[in-house]
Amino acid sequence: MISSNDFRPGTSIELDGSVWRVVEFLHVKPGKGSAFVRTKLKNVQTGNTVERTFRAGETVPQAIIEKKDMQHTYRDGEDLVFMDMETYEEVRLSAAEIGDRVKYLKEEMNVSVVSWKGQVLEVELPNSIVLEVTQTDPGVKGDTATGGTKPAIVETGAQIMVPLFISVGDRIKVDTRTDSYLGRE
Repeated sequence: MISSNDFRPGTSIELDGSVWRVVEFLHVKPGKGSAFVRTKLKNVQTGNTVERTFRAGETVPQAIIEKKDMQHTYRDGEDLVFMDMETYEEVRLSAAEIGDRVKYLKEEMNVSVVSWKGQVLEVELPNSIVLEVTQTDPGVKGDTATGGTKPAIVETGAQIMVPLFISVGDRIKVDTRTDSYLGRE
């Protein structure tokens, strides 16, 4: 159990049979009446966000979340196979379980698999990865870094907006959280 006074961004709690992560919190002490904690919660499974108010000191169950370091080893049809780096056991996850982050997964990539009560909640990728551009419009002489952008497809199949001077075969650094171009490698 965790007290509402101990809420911090990133704290995971159990409410109504699912896991919620505290996004924002505000401890309010009005002049009249008792103190309360106003929170913004995000459902980890569905992504829905709600605002909820708790009495100061109210206890709620804390979600026990397990995070394992795993390596994406290979793809088997629609399933992606991950190997636990400690026990060397294999875990199969479908692309639907991983979500839209599957577009950045490549073989031998280390990730963190987050689970709750044996159910996989999410696969955390590194914040930035280096990928090779496999398809884009050719660069033209005079294209500069401060000009516009164009779409490019990287080796994993993801589409990223890149500067005009990037060409096929270039290795670029991509932010996996915002799908944005960070620089050339």
